[in-house]
Amino acid sequence: MSGAHPSIDIGSTVVDRRRLLAGVLPAAALLAAACGGPNTSEPSAQEPLALIYSGPQGCPACAPTMAALLRRAPHPFRVQYVGPDAEVPLTAATLADAQLYVQPGGGADLQGAWQVLSSSAEMIRDWVRDGGSYLGLCFGGYLAGRNPGFALLPGDTGGYIDSPGASVPDDRDTVIAVSWRGKPRHMYFQDGPAFFLDDGADATVLATYPNGMAAAVVARYGKGVVGVCGPHPEADESWYAEKGLTNPDGVRFDLAYELIEAITGGQ
Repeated sequence: MSGAHPSIDIGSTVVDRRRLLAGVLPAAALLAAACGGPNTSEPSAQEPLALIYSGPQGCPACAPTMAALLRRAPHPFRVQYVGPDAEVPLTAATLADAQLYVQPGGGADLQGAWQVLSSSAEMIRDWVRDGGSYLGLCFGGYLAGRNPGFALLPGDTGGYIDSPGASVPDDRDTVIAVSWRGKPRHMYFQDGPAFFLDDGADATVLATYPNGMAAAVVARYGKGVVGVCGPHPEADESWYAEKGLTNPDGVRFDLAYELIEAITGGQ
């Protein structure tokens, strides 16, 4: 997944990582979770397995929305929730059966989340290094960075809203303009990260924010691939309706599927 990426001048900027996604709670997604969530479907055993983290730092809508999207992807996945709020723990044996691990959005406390996840960090790094695919959305993008985080990126992360020239000045839920592979698009956004890549990083910037900072990145990590996105390409109609927002492009999932296929190879 390597390739040239736009130059991102971060200079000596220090970006505040403390203000993170507070969570969106669309009624439809909450109802689905209360009724047993998307695990009630009957996926084919031949479909690859995606694990979605479910823990105390996740909003109730984020994991179910991602599960539904993966199940209806052009190359669909079986889905299993793992973590403290799931029946299945996050272990090396669980990861061994999976192609994709998703760290969804929803967290409000990076340090608190890290206290829960830090014991799994080496295990996740080993799994990705051996060929696994990590997808981090918003809060999961922050956790792909360092200090604290899984350290899966050739660089680090920081809050976009605190960066120079940010088009969104605060942590409200909104729709943000991005440039995705050079084309203008709009995405659901709530205090997501920007990504700062090391010089010469084996990575591709799929999308940039209006100030030029990276909004979506795909990077190699050993034999595996890491995909991260600050905005929410998975957001469905209920997310926008809950906050009274409108996406000028319409509610579409092509960017989410493009990101997923970029890190999994469409398997």
